[in-house]
Amino acid sequence: MKKLSLIAAALAAAGLLAAAPAARAQQKFVTIGTGGVTGVYYPAGGAICRLVNKDRAKHGIRCSVESTGGSVFNVNTIKAGELDLGVAQSDVQYNAVKGAGGFQKDGAFKELRAVFALHPEPVTVVARKEANVKSFADFKGKRFNVGNPGSGTRASLEELLAAMGWKLSDFALASELKADEHGPALCDGKIDGFFYLVGHPSANIQDPTTVCGAKLVNVTGPAVDKLVKQHAYYAHAAIPGGLYPGNPQETRTYGVLATVVSSAKVPADTVYAVVKAVFDNFDEFKKLHPAFGALKPANMVKDGLSAPLHPGAVKYYKEKGWVK
Repeated sequence: MKKLSLIAAALAAAGLLAAAPAARAQQKFVTIGTGGVTGVYYPAGGAICRLVNKDRAKHGIRCSVESTGGSVFNVNTIKAGELDLGVAQSDVQYNAVKGAGGFQKDGAFKELRAVFALHPEPVTVVARKEANVKSFADFKGKRFNVGNPGSGTRASLEELLAAMGWKLSDFALASELKADEHGPALCDGKIDGFFYLVGHPSANIQDPTTVCGAKLVNVTGPAVDKLVKQHAYYAHAAIPGGLYPGNPQETRTYGVLATVVSSAKVPADTVYAVVKAVFDNFDEFKKLHPAFGALKPANMVKDGLSAPLHPGAVKYYKEKGWVK
């Protein structure tokens, strides 16, 4: 009897071992490209993955977040099939699907698909306290961080410079530091200012305003008015006063929306599971970052979305009656 029990146990163990690879094979993995770890894209991706992974036992999808170079990088990496989803500025999404701006050379990304919109991202320009900067125009001839190539921030800055009739050579130094690096460089006196599109509040802005008294700068004028009038993905915006130390005044600027995008090649059931995880747990999602506090599903399914909605997203939105 004991011998039979040992045989049965051995057979059961063998069965479990055989079942384990099958279970692993059934599990799907989804990766979301974001941005620098001190911006809002990275915690946004983390918030989405947290909700997806909460129901992993039901849908079999394991979500992971990846810190990347930002919007343009994410779109290009989704196109290459190396990311499933990514966060991208609404202007970058528009240019990618139209083959405009920085995407002219490679042409339109016809398979780009929108998933949903996230938080507003005002253009945020920060100056070293000692730089004596009152407006963006005062940065002419100064050391300025223009953002890393491959970021939506860099693409937006180049669009603004073109509207102003400026070139990168109008700065004494046009550094290409990543978002995680520009705050320390400002406080170390290596640059006089930086340009960044980000949701607020952001640790990336909190740090230099706290550490070295950095000042937020208004970004207004004819060039900004022209951009807002010409492009539907831009809108006038304001950063509330008192949000950061030493900056009690409202900062007037303009901006875009952060959006989540994917590819038509990503299976509909995968995107459906991601969307369902976010909106079925929407109250929890809004609490995962201060920038999400004012989000409303009715706006998230349409605002800032130039690419066609992904079929997986459409399925969920139809179930909710949010799209026809």
